[in-house]
Amino acid sequence: LIGEDRRDKKSVFLLTLLYTVFAYGAAATFILGLITRILFYAGTPAPLKIALTPAPTNIIGAIFRVAGEVLFFKSLFKGNKWTWFGSYVFHGTLLLVILRHFRYFLYPVPSWIMDIQTIGVYAGYIFPLFILYLFVRRTTVDRMLFISSVADYFVLLLLFAIAFTGFLLSDYTRPYLVDIKAFTLGLMTFKFHAIPTEPLFLIHFSLVLILLVYFPFSKLVHSCGIFFSPTLHQIDDCWKKRHINPWDTLKRH
Repeated sequence: LIGEDRRDKKSVFLLTLLYTVFAYGAAATFILGLITRILFYAGTPAPLKIALTPAPTNIIGAIFRVAGEVLFFKSLFKGNKWTWFGSYVFHGTLLLVILRHFRYFLYPVPSWIMDIQTIGVYAGYIFPLFILYLFVRRTTVDRMLFISSVADYFVLLLLFAIAFTGFLLSDYTRPYLVDIKAFTLGLMTFKFHAIPTEPLFLIHFSLVLILLVYFPFSKLVHSCGIFFSPTLHQIDDCWKKRHINPWDTLKRH
């Protein structure tokens, strides 16, 4: 029995070490990859004035225009109401689910995080349904099917797998949450604790880490790229200020 106990402790230690390295590697890839993409977007010159009309004529208008796209998906609403509805609910429930999970990484937990726990639970039920909605849309609407790639389906399937395993963890297997929070807080504070060995939790956690690694190299980075879209943030002032092509100022070798 003593030998079996030692083997169990060694297995848990090796599993904890593996997932600790995986978690830090995924976080580093996510942060560095995202910074690299943002710097690339910020450094890309805009050779032409290509703001969509009617465009704002001052910086305040440009800020409100970008904010309208980020918060309300205004262009999508004008284009297709059903697509807007599905996409808006998808993003809204995803945000609530992410915020709800903050309780595993913070101590003490802010009161506003605790206040949204109930609505976050319901969002977790709705979220996978709208992933399926977007998947069906991609496979049944001709124009979406034409422009969709394997990467688009992979992201939706990955998000669905994360949502489904999270649903099972919440409503069926119910691992010991104290152990999960001890492990996640240990990652945040570099005070390491043994990882819970519940198989479904390990699958769920692994899928989340895979998403973090994949995020900066996928279309998901549009969540940052939208702030650098010249069609949205450019000011329509070419009638009073000449737009100089940045490429014209580069030194030619």
